[in-house]
Amino acid sequence: MQSDVQIPANGGAPLALYVHWPFCLAKCPYCDFNSHVRDAIPQARFAAALRRELAHEAARLTADGPRRLGSIFFGGGTPSLMAPETVASLITDARSLFATAPDLEITLEANPTSVEIGRLRAFRDAGINRVSLGIQSLDDKALHLLGRQHSAGQAIAALETARALFDRISFDLIYARPDQSPAAWRAELNQALVLVSDHLSLYQLTIEPGTRFEGLHRQGLLVLPDEEAGALMYEETATVAATHGLAAYEVSNYARPGAESRHNLTYWRYDDYLGIGPGAHGRMTLADGLHATRRHRAPEPWAERVERTGSGLMQDDILTSRDRAREMLLMGLRLTEGVPEARFARRTGMPMTEALDPVILAAALEEGYLVRDQAPGGTILRATNAGRLRLEALLGALVL
Repeated sequence: MQSDVQIPANGGAPLALYVHWPFCLAKCPYCDFNSHVRDAIPQARFAAALRRELAHEAARLTADGPRRLGSIFFGGGTPSLMAPETVASLITDARSLFATAPDLEITLEANPTSVEIGRLRAFRDAGINRVSLGIQSLDDKALHLLGRQHSAGQAIAALETARALFDRISFDLIYARPDQSPAAWRAELNQALVLVSDHLSLYQLTIEPGTRFEGLHRQGLLVLPDEEAGALMYEETATVAATHGLAAYEVSNYARPGAESRHNLTYWRYDDYLGIGPGAHGRMTLADGLHATRRHRAPEPWAERVERTGSGLMQDDILTSRDRAREMLLMGLRLTEGVPEARFARRTGMPMTEALDPVILAAALEEGYLVRDQAPGGTILRATNAGRLRLEALLGALVL
């Protein structure tokens, strides 16, 4: 596919690097991520393949000039199952292949099992300066339901260990679980925020196709709180977080001022990011346009491709102006800050009004789901709190 409008380089915004480690100890019943369980993880093979793919893609990205790297994110899967030496070598490679921001943010996802938490000091020494812990719940019964490999006690110990080692910590919780009430969620969230209150990712439990939970839900063996209860818990989340000094900066993410995930902001602001590893996606501005990339999902075929060609790419398309407009709105309206219309036009090659259904836009503005704020740099379109409550349905109707 060829681009119908040429776009400029991404305004000097720093590049984000995502490294996907696809292996887990077990597959969680709610998870539809690209994760795989192996009896033995081929550490050396996948470390070498990741390093080779990084070098291959960096050469392509920097062919027209140096690129500045603003963040690295090790995700998965379970990247805390990686050897710390692999993490260190990839960070060293990235620093040598790109110019790096002086405050380079380097995040690693980890689970609170004793094996993984025991490695946190080694990961810090490898160059990690931010950890994201997959806590998911502080209730043992809920953890069992969610298929997690840790207890609530291990989760609390993990938070305390991480707090002693890292200045920046985030953790995930899942709410709207079976039999969970808004009051129970409020108590659990307060307990979590007392332990660490820097950055939180709080996700409503949803039934994803192809997961074990989907089968249980279809059989009536797994019943989630109704829509009204889920909305109450979402509203309760913002209220409780605010009492601890955290504000929503994205639909599911809360942070103290300055503690926002710079890596994830790259996605939501629709800046460039390079994804390497099985199934990783990317959006990269090259001389001929903005490329959408996707790598082979299956770990071993991905590694074989990298060993043979240097890259595990399965898809590399140049996005049209309409593609870019749709993606930027779907991502950017998740942010509390919204989407600046002038920046939207520069990034996509078209005015925002051409990407929105005018009737739906007028109705959403009238109902208070969207607002158009005037700022020094121009108009910003953003979703209100009420709009973010129904954002998925709103975007489906609004964005052309």
